[in-house]
Amino acid sequence: MPDPLEVLVGRLLALATVDADTGRRRLPPERELGEALGMSRGMLREQLAVLERLGFLHRTQGRGTFIENPSYDFVRTFFAIARELGYLTDAEFSESRVLLEEALAEAAAHRATPEQIAALRDDVDRMVASDAAGDAEDAHDADVAFHRRLQRVVDNSVLRFLHEGLSHVLRDDIAQRRLEVAKGGEDGNAPDRTDSVHYEIVDAIEARDPAGARLAMRRHFGGAAPGLTPGLAVG
Repeated sequence: MPDPLEVLVGRLLALATVDADTGRRRLPPERELGEALGMSRGMLREQLAVLERLGFLHRTQGRGTFIENPSYDFVRTFFAIARELGYLTDAEFSESRVLLEEALAEAAAHRATPEQIAALRDDVDRMVASDAAGDAEDAHDADVAFHRRLQRVVDNSVLRFLHEGLSHVLRDDIAQRRLEVAKGGEDGNAPDRTDSVHYEIVDAIEARDPAGARLAMRRHFGGAAPGLTPGLAVG
C-alpha cells in the first residue's frame, strides 16, 4: 500500500533540487526517483499524476517535473464535485460564504491600508453606477472584484483558497439572482440598496471598526444571525 500523499511529498522535497535558472524545485528523472523511493514506475506515475491533478506538480516534456504552488483549481473542483454528489448542500455553501465574508470584513478593519480602502470604495462606486445604468453584468463583475479585493487585503492563503472555492461554486447562482433582482423579482431588495450596503462595509473598515464591518457584511447578506443559514445574497 502506498504511503499517504503528504508522506510522499515530504520525500519528494528531500530529493528535489533547485533549478538554477528559475528557482523552481525540480525532481530527479522518473527512473532515478523510483529507485530512490523504492517504488515501481507504474506506482510512481500514478502517485505523481494525482499530485499533478491537484496542482502540486507540473511536468513539461523535455524539461522535467517541478514542485509547484497549487492553483485554486483543485479546491474549486472538490467543492463542485461534492455539491454535485450531494455531500455538501447549497445551504451549507451559502452559509459558509457569509461566515467567511464576515470574518474577512472584520480582519480588513484591522489591516487595510488607505490605498486599499480607496480601491474598495472605487469598486462600490462602479457597482452602483453600473446598476444605475442597467448594466447588471458589469455590476456583478464589480461586486466580484470588491469581495476578491477584500480577501487580498486580509492576505491569508487558507482563507483565499476557501473564498475561491466557495465563489466558484456559487458564482452562477449569484449572477442569476442579481439578474432576477434587477428585473424586480425581489421586492424590497433592489440592486441599488443591496450594492449601497457595501459603502457601510467600507466605512466601517475605514473607521477601524471590526464589529461594525462584520455587522455591515451580515446586513449585506440578509441579516442572518450566527448559527442560522442565510439566504443567497446578490453578491
